[in-house]
Order: sequence, then structure tokens, then C-alpha cells
Amino acid sequence: MKKYAAELIGTFWLVLGGCGSAVLAAAFPELGIGLLGVSLAFGLTVLTMAYAIGHISGCHLNPAVSVGLWAGGRFEAKELAPYIVSQVVGAIIAGGVLFIIASGKTGFDAAASGFASNGFGDHSPGGYTMAAALVCEIVMTAFFLIVILGATDKRAHAIGAPVAIGLCLTLIHLISIPVTNTSVNPARSTGVAVFQGGWALGQLWLFWIAPIIGAVIGAMIYKFIGAEDAPEE
Repeated sequence: MKKYAAELIGTFWLVLGGCGSAVLAAAFPELGIGLLGVSLAFGLTVLTMAYAIGHISGCHLNPAVSVGLWAGGRFEAKELAPYIVSQVVGAIIAGGVLFIIASGKTGFDAAASGFASNGFGDHSPGGYTMAAALVCEIVMTAFFLIVILGATDKRAHAIGAPVAIGLCLTLIHLISIPVTNTSVNPARSTGVAVFQGGWALGQLWLFWIAPIIGAVIGAMIYKFIGAEDAPEE
């Protein structure tokens, strides 16, 4: 249960920190955090939690990551369901806390603002199509898994893994916020979509399917390139 609690807490922090920066700070140009600030916020949530709970649960914070680690042979199938449930519950609780905080400002409307939800078409920040969003989320999540599996490989320098993973997530956001508002994490998408309550729920399917497909692809790529050669006789 400690592992599941750690995943809930960690995913709560990811959604509150990342989506909170978008809803509470990026909405005000005078605060100046913009695209870079939101991207850094997401990366910093993973970086800080990796050091805080990585030794307890592995710090997945993401159903796609859990599936990818399973596909890559680093995670047991029996743990998938409880990890994913813990992550989604943590994300929804964070969405609720963020909703309460944001509602403290007169005129706030989660549905009208989008509430940091992920979307495509008319709900893409840059007006990108569903096909573009699908490809973007698959590719970004695939590379996220390659970095995660590589950075946590027993042959890598373990102390730097959280930094590499956090910076990778920052880079992913810098690339893909204009396309989908960046998911690569079904729990993150769900945690705010339930409070946006409209189009975000209707488009949520893509932000479950694409990251999971991408995670499996990334795991397969790393299994190939990262496999140790058999010793020569």
C-alpha cells in the first residue's frame, strides 16, 4: 500500500504543479512564466518526486509509463491495475484542489478556460488536427520511455536519472504544448478533464490511447538498442 500511496501523492503533485502553473500563473501574462515556465513546472514535478518517492514506488506518476515499464520488462503485470488506479485518483484529487483554488478568483470558469485540458482540432492551442495530435503524443511518449528506460538502466549513472527524466518532460512540453497542450500521461489528462467537463471529456480517449501506444513503442525500441550483447566464447 505504501507504493500505491506514493504514486497517488506523486501524481497529485505532478498535476497540481504542472496544470496549476498553467491555470494559475500562465493565464496572467504579467507573471511572465509562459510556455517555458509551464514546461519547467511539469519537469520539476517529476524531478522532485523522483528523488522523493523513486525509492518507494519507482515514481511512475503516469499509466503510460507503468505500461511501458511492463512492456520493457521492468515492471510486473500484477502491479499495473493498482498503480494506474492510484495515479488516476491522485490526478483527480489534484484537479479538485486546483479547481477550488482557481475558483477563488471572481469570474473563473473551468469550462470556458479549458482548465489546462488536452485537446485537438478547435481545442488544440495551435489548432492542430486530430491526426497531428495522435502522432505527436505517440512520438513524445515513445521518447519519454526511451529516456526513462535508458536513464534507469543498471549500466547508467542512477543519481542523474531524475534530472534526465525531468528535463526530458520539460523538452516534450516545449515541443508539444502548441499541439495538444501536452499529455503523454493519461492520468494528467483525466485529472483536469473531469472538471472542464465538456469537450475535454469527449477528446480524452486520444490522451489514453496515444500515450499508451507510444510507451509500448518506446519500450520495444529500448529493449532492442539497450539489450546487452551475449559474451563472446
